[in-house]
Amino acid sequence: MAITPKISSRSDVPPFRVMDVMADAARLEAQGRHIIHMEVGEPGLPTPEEALARGRAAMEAGDTGYTLALGRDSLRERIARQYGEVYRLDIAPARIIITTGSSAAFTLAFLACFDEGDQVAISRPGYPAYGRIMKALGLAPLDIYTGPNTGFQPTEAHLADADDLAGLLVASPSNPTGSVIHPDRMAVLGQACAERGIRLISDEIYHRMTFDAPAATALAVNDDAVIINSFSKYYCMTGWRIGWMVVPENLVRPIERLTQNFFISPPTISQVVAEATFDCEDVLDDRVAIYAANRDIIMSALADCGVENIAPADGAFYLYADMSAFTADSQQFCTDMLEGAGVAAVTGLDFDERDGHRFVRFSLAGSTADMEEAARRLRAWLPGQRL
Repeated sequence: MAITPKISSRSDVPPFRVMDVMADAARLEAQGRHIIHMEVGEPGLPTPEEALARGRAAMEAGDTGYTLALGRDSLRERIARQYGEVYRLDIAPARIIITTGSSAAFTLAFLACFDEGDQVAISRPGYPAYGRIMKALGLAPLDIYTGPNTGFQPTEAHLADADDLAGLLVASPSNPTGSVIHPDRMAVLGQACAERGIRLISDEIYHRMTFDAPAATALAVNDDAVIINSFSKYYCMTGWRIGWMVVPENLVRPIERLTQNFFISPPTISQVVAEATFDCEDVLDDRVAIYAANRDIIMSALADCGVENIAPADGAFYLYADMSAFTADSQQFCTDMLEGAGVAAVTGLDFDERDGHRFVRFSLAGSTADMEEAARRLRAWLPGQRL
């Protein structure tokens, strides 16, 4: 009698509920319903045409083989130049590592910086994949609650309250709240990590997508920090799966060895297109202005309906709203809103398994016309749901 081979316990991670919402929305669209998509954190506009043209030219020229494991030199040099232009930092191109999206960058960072059982602090609410990747790799994620009193971002006090931390992961602007770590607080966190020997990992994939002031990079306050960024959000390249890391010199070779074995190299054409997007920033900045307008439209609609507590949406393209005046079960609420109003959003349980039942995340990445229609639908449907 055959014995069924085992399935690893490390693969037993929760699903990403937003994917279930997408499936439900698709089912309704197949029935002829018009759905406003506010569930997915994906830019609603495509990769800029000028960058696509460079990619097509590279394919026609046969530039489709492997690159170096750390990425194309020209792209690494261009990213290093960007740190001088945007942050006034002089970063050696050798410290830039091109990755297969930010997801690969997180995996490489966790493997290079931590050993099995190490404890790494992450904010709650926060992007769910952080902790799930850590657990799959044998690390011990430590949730630290960050709410309105701290602007939904960690503080030095959180570090003081935690024992035996090997790392701290921050995200600014963050998903799901859109909150930003202001420069003075980033400096305090960077110094606190340096004094305690805590590895600071900074998710900066929503940089260049702030509405009032630029986001501060952790690289300016802690030279041992690991910076993770991506071409997915600001640069509108989600499906190209291309990102980057900035790491201390002593981590370059360990990460190079890991990526040689895990990924061989990042996708070549994606690197070509990514480099070209740096010449498209006027177009991309115009898109950020659209997200800011969308934020104002939906915030106004929610306020008109009596939603009083919304996280500080200083950047990215999300609103994280406390819907406890309307529901004690935000997952069911999102199902009802999809069916009743034709607006797809995602429960806060994806981002906070303890308190997320009170919250809903709305993505603002669609067109302004869609946001205006969503606002109209919310004003018509939401008041009738008040408890």
